[in-house]
Amino acid sequence: MRLHDLAPAEGSSKKAKRVGRGIGSGRGKTSTRGHKGQNARSGGGVRPGFEGGQMPLYRRIPKRGFTNIFKKQFVAINVDELNRFDEDTKVTPELLVEKGIIKKIKDGVKILGDGQLDVRLHVVAHAFSETAKEKIEAAGGKTEVI
Repeated sequence: MRLHDLAPAEGSSKKAKRVGRGIGSGRGKTSTRGHKGQNARSGGGVRPGFEGGQMPLYRRIPKRGFTNIFKKQFVAINVDELNRFDEDTKVTPELLVEKGIIKKIKDGVKILGDGQLDVRLHVVAHAFSETAKEKIEAAGGKTEVI
């Protein structure tokens, strides 16, 4: 088999509908748009969501709540996930991304207190829960808020 022998599987590709290419094509003259009317005009048609003058769905449904555009989105990890690191390591958000514990930092990293911590670490993060701070310090480590 050569490169010029390659072809798509039988029936897997469909020929494009070529409109406006003469009367003999069967799709000439009005080019499948019919005679006159809104949709026959250039730029014709209705906007998305228009229901012919009936009150559209997006206006019929009641609106609730709001979105706080200033909300900070923290990436949360538990202290038991910090057991992977060696003793006396300085654990930073960049190191957590590098090791694959978190995918990206977003607005900050918060350390939560679920699980046990068995190694002494210097943990640097944007926020800590009270229990996380206690467990890190109980293991002999330090916490630092960025």
